[in-house]
Amino acid sequence: MSLSIGVTLGDVTGIGPEVTVKALTQAAIEAPDIAFVVLGDRAWLNRNRGQKFDPLPTWEPRNPRPGVAILDPRGTGLPTDLRPGAVPAARAALDWLREGANRCLRGELAALVTGPVCKESIMATGEAFVGQTEFLSALTGTDRAIMMLLGTDERGRWLRVALATTHLPISGVAAALSQARVELAIERAAEACRDLGLPRARVAVCGLNPHAGEGGRFGTEEITVIRPAVVAARGRGADVSGPWPADTLFHQAYRGECDAVVAMYHDQGLAPLKMVAFDSGVNWTLGLPFIRTSPDHGTAYEIAGKNRANPSSMLAAIRLALTLARRRRPDIGSDRKSVV
Repeated sequence: MSLSIGVTLGDVTGIGPEVTVKALTQAAIEAPDIAFVVLGDRAWLNRNRGQKFDPLPTWEPRNPRPGVAILDPRGTGLPTDLRPGAVPAARAALDWLREGANRCLRGELAALVTGPVCKESIMATGEAFVGQTEFLSALTGTDRAIMMLLGTDERGRWLRVALATTHLPISGVAAALSQARVELAIERAAEACRDLGLPRARVAVCGLNPHAGEGGRFGTEEITVIRPAVVAARGRGADVSGPWPADTLFHQAYRGECDAVVAMYHDQGLAPLKMVAFDSGVNWTLGLPFIRTSPDHGTAYEIAGKNRANPSSMLAAIRLALTLARRRRPDIGSDRKSVV
């Protein structure tokens, strides 16, 4: 029996179809025993300069066949002349995301890789949408999910960054931080290291303020929130240190002095990650009841349809999802393309 990995097409007016086709072409070669199931629109998937999967077999959840199949639960195809950011494309992307999550919850898919969407376009449908991470958290009824971004440079040096807060304005970060939230991010980061099979789970925690607050001169969050969280996590056995000034911590992490970093807000963690692994970074949602990964880029409307999109991040997301799924189901196949 094959594992089934779901891949949502995302916003079809962006680069989602192109990177999906390119990435799955390679992934199907690397993992010939896996059933890859694209949740999306067949015509939009197959319109990328002749790059096609021929044929696309029917996928049966109870008897998945290796290869690439397509499933569109909407039943009707999208118009082929949609402009970038069109509302029908955004609505379809949300439908595919919901369908993929529900199939994961039913055990039909071992993991879900989500293509890029445009938040503004989805909000234009009337949906109160913050991001795919938040959408999946609400759908699964969890408030304990944590976003992790991870990637490697050309020399194999990794950064793995868990975020204590996600999509917030800078003005709201301090108020959103709590000891419980920082402790959760530490816990999830350590669990991620173990899920990846790393020999250690050394977690280093960023401060919020410049120089980690300079003993309270530049802010007190390190004293009142972050340090107590570190102490509490260490008391439960976590190998964790901090808070450290973020401007030096990421350099140390890049040199391999820790296995994961907990950042306090979105850009604090993503700026160094994208400097190291702009083309190959992966977004991994920790704490969902199923495996979810995503490429670490947006819809890139400006290059959609021009055969210029780099599939490296989508391929890395698929590889990570497959690595994690195989570690959870060692009875099915072997991990030919390990990602740590």
